[in-house]
Amino acid sequence: QVQLVESGGGLVQAGGSLRLSCAASGRTFWMLAMGWFRQAPGKEREFVAAISWYPSSTDYVDSVKGRFTISRDNAKNTVYLQMNSLLPEDTAVYYCAASPRATLTRASADFDSWGQGTQVTVSS
Repeated sequence: QVQLVESGGGLVQAGGSLRLSCAASGRTFWMLAMGWFRQAPGKEREFVAAISWYPSSTDYVDSVKGRFTISRDNAKNTVYLQMNSLLPEDTAVYYCAASPRATLTRASADFDSWGQGTQVTVSS
């Protein structure tokens, strides 16, 4: 497994931006597909975005397309989630996850390492 530590969450007004970071250690980072999931109170955890290890293909849930951007810096063993035009419905705990799959996946069962989560709160 790989150890993942998220940072960058916080409180922001609707329309604002945040950038989440996820630092990885313990496995060859560049060979991992990375994903971001979120869980709002009373709701199930949902897929947000994913990026493959090479080439860096990306995938997004429809509700964040055009607003969120996932990227990775393999030299820093870090994956990012840039979140723009935030909406109150984006409020959730955001989790970083790592998958050994070579192809993109949205299934949480395909991710075998998870971070502790970071809270994102968007006020209206």
